Amino acid sequence: MSDDGSIVCEGLVRIFTAQGVEVQALQGLELRMSRGEMVALIGASGSGKSTLLGILAGLDRPTAGSARVAGHDLVTMRGAERLRYRRQSVGFVWQQSARNLLPYLSARENIAMVHEVAGVVPRMRRAAAGDELLELLGAADVADRHPAEMSGGQRQRVAIAVALANGPRVLLADEPTGELDEQTSGEVLAAMETVNRERGVTTLIVTHDAAVTEHVERTVRIRDGRTSTETLRRTHLDDEGRSVRMAQEYAVLDRAGRMQLPADFVSALELRERVRLTLEPDHVRVAPGHGHPAEHASDDASDAREDGA
Repeated sequence: MSDDGSIVCEGLVRIFTAQGVEVQALQGLELRMSRGEMVALIGASGSGKSTLLGILAGLDRPTAGSARVAGHDLVTMRGAERLRYRRQSVGFVWQQSARNLLPYLSARENIAMVHEVAGVVPRMRRAAAGDELLELLGAADVADRHPAEMSGGQRQRVAIAVALANGPRVLLADEPTGELDEQTSGEVLAAMETVNRERGVTTLIVTHDAAVTEHVERTVRIRDGRTSTETLRRTHLDDEGRSVRMAQEYAVLDRAGRMQLPADFVSALELRERVRLTLEPDHVRVAPGHGHPAEHASDDASDAREDGA
């Protein structure tokens, strides 16, 4: 089994049934993350973000499709492998710090507890490994404090250390800055960047926090249970030697050839029900599909005259 830290979801479907009514939380979602990537996952409430995170964490199973994380097949995974996966391959950070840390243990003791349960780190290495994590995350000064004695940012940095205590290849974070102010959010995200860079941990952050996008190279947007767009970022030097950060948004085309147009595009062109697609030499033209076919033929003829002029 290859534990490479990658995430690959293809055609992922999750259907919930309540009182005889079926709800499709995921409708053929596609997601690919390479080992060591740090990606932000965004979307409106009900878009399927939390459902996806639950599946990737091994807390839920997909109804259909395929999902592989760190070499584990999450569809066929059962029993002992699922337990081993949660203990050794994936770490999880919740938004609510109370779900991440035991209140009656210090930061160092919370990490030691994970070491004891997971049994991944050799006993002789555990104390040093815990201190290294706290140092890496800028939380060494609270090693002997209990959660109630820490600030919100300190608790979340310790929570990340706890999530990494079992040496996972993948770190999943559900709104890790949701309870923090802007400055503290930036500090926590910077700490996650450091972990991602120094430890090579594949990191997926589910968030509503716009500031997260400044700390990742790729943002994936989910809408109606499917991946709709991806925004890629890169930093380069302009003609005057200044660092400039550029972003480009792309629509995501799935294996069935489907994609979702951004909502503002649909609104601006008043697209509804049907659209007209025209294959041009180097692009696909999308136009409103309402109206009589004869009108469309007239429009096409006009376009042809303009092209020939």
